[in-house]
Amino acid sequence: MRETTAWMFDDTGRGGRRTTVARRDLRDDDVAVRIDFCGVCHTDVHSIDGLAAGGSVVPGHEFTGTVVAVGDAVSTFRTGDTVAVGNIVDSCGICAHCRAGQENWCHEFPTLTYGGTDRRDGSTTAGAYAREYVVREGFCHPLPDGLDPAAAAPLLCAGVTVWEPLRAAGVDSTSRVAVAGLGGLGHLAVKFAVALGARTTVISRSADKAEDARALGADDLLVSTDEERMAAARDTFDVVIDTISAEHQIEPYLRVTAVDGVLVQLGHLGPMSVDTLALLVGRKRLSSSGSGGLRSTREMLAFCGEHGVLADVDVVPSAEVDAALSRVRHNDVRYRMVLDMSDLDMPGVHGEVEAAR
Repeated sequence: MRETTAWMFDDTGRGGRRTTVARRDLRDDDVAVRIDFCGVCHTDVHSIDGLAAGGSVVPGHEFTGTVVAVGDAVSTFRTGDTVAVGNIVDSCGICAHCRAGQENWCHEFPTLTYGGTDRRDGSTTAGAYAREYVVREGFCHPLPDGLDPAAAAPLLCAGVTVWEPLRAAGVDSTSRVAVAGLGGLGHLAVKFAVALGARTTVISRSADKAEDARALGADDLLVSTDEERMAAARDTFDVVIDTISAEHQIEPYLRVTAVDGVLVQLGHLGPMSVDTLALLVGRKRLSSSGSGGLRSTREMLAFCGEHGVLADVDVVPSAEVDAALSRVRHNDVRYRMVLDMSDLDMPGVHGEVEAAR
């Protein structure tokens, strides 16, 4: 087994503990990646806060790093390559979705970067709040030259989550796109829509977001509490990307969706209700999406390399992980937290604890 240093969380609420975790020895098709930067996602917060009694987790599922070793059958990567890995590290490979390049919807459920079950030995995957990760070659992506690896890390989760529905909707220079919510997902949705050539509007509860929206390239800001402007925007947008994480009514966003347009709900993952008349009038569609398949992830990274699309990030040493998670909990980030994992090479700030296997 290979060993690496990581930040582990348990149900006690005491915060991250620096510990040693085991990675598998390299299989023929494996790549060992030194993790340089790892994004902090709301999913990490939910996983930590939702731990059952006696449970523990090493979070982290959007990261960039450097290849340090490869298996005997690996042909895509060499030691020293800069790579990126997202929240899926394996799938069945044979179901209809996997064959279509949508491993994120694998019928047998994909193996997640942490908290997943390894399909060969049955072990539980530990995430990327660590200095090294071992992953199958096919689930590791080359990072295009010129992309800042810290700002690229969130592309592997937040980025591809908004990229896939924009591409599925055929967004281009003829499209009118609205993005509801300007956070980790929303700011990347704006950047992608702008780079695809669409006329792009941000919908926000606060007029204070106007300057931020313009800085991201948006053409306009629509304040959702301004009933007059919302009424004037009825049937306007071909695509509405809803990234609002809190429970909310979606009918106002359906009303501004154009005839035959689509509202893509990405932010709130819990139960929601919809008045079907809001869909009927205008033949509107309600859709959703989650993560991305291998094909679209590589397409997205290539697009980002060509157009310079990156997340706006706040990078902190991994030893500040507790503070980083607290900021994510309180939505005090503009727009994505990223951990610099290089400090895990230094002697333990909190002291080493027993190996976790």
